Amino acid sequence: MLNAENIFLLILAYLIGSIPFSIIAGKLIKGIDVREYGSGNAGATNTFRVLGKKAGIPVLLLDVLKGYLTVNLVWYTSYIPSSEIYINLQLTFGIAAVLGHVFPIYASFRGGKGVATLLGFMLAVFPEAALISLVVFILTLVFSKYVSLSSIFAGLFFPFGVFYLSQALFPTMMIFAIFVPILLISTHQRNIERLVRGDENKVSLKKKK
Repeated sequence: MLNAENIFLLILAYLIGSIPFSIIAGKLIKGIDVREYGSGNAGATNTFRVLGKKAGIPVLLLDVLKGYLTVNLVWYTSYIPSSEIYINLQLTFGIAAVLGHVFPIYASFRGGKGVATLLGFMLAVFPEAALISLVVFILTLVFSKYVSLSSIFAGLFFPFGVFYLSQALFPTMMIFAIFVPILLISTHQRNIERLVRGDENKVSLKKKK
């Protein structure tokens, strides 16, 4: 499966995922590194917190888009769509993009938590399950105001969406579906600790003065 062409696309997926849109926005708008403010995270949530929604919304959409686009690099291979090897390559490219976001080569390997990029990835491969997770995320966010808790809950519901809504269910798809909530819980350890202590930051779309 990993011939020279696919290895090139895999590296490209990582490099695209590594594009730190939040850091770029901070440099362009205020001449700052967003990782030095707020939660210290290079993600869309911290961009909202530090730069406001005018920067946060584009960063969020771009982070989602890079997950979606990297998965679809599989179009440049000769494999039959929806075949097992095709799906496996989509998963491989998507994981590379998420790892790029979390450990970006362009930003000293200090990135975000990968939630938005993971969402774009999921929308490309598992659209129905991703939409269910998105609804869970929005509902949890509306009632709790915690982005971290919303992300974790959305991840916990994702495997059920994959298992019940996927027309074809290959072993790698099942493994990935279970991997998603594990990844989100592991990348949100500090958030979970703050939630337990009761001092986790609630979401705010207003720009800090």
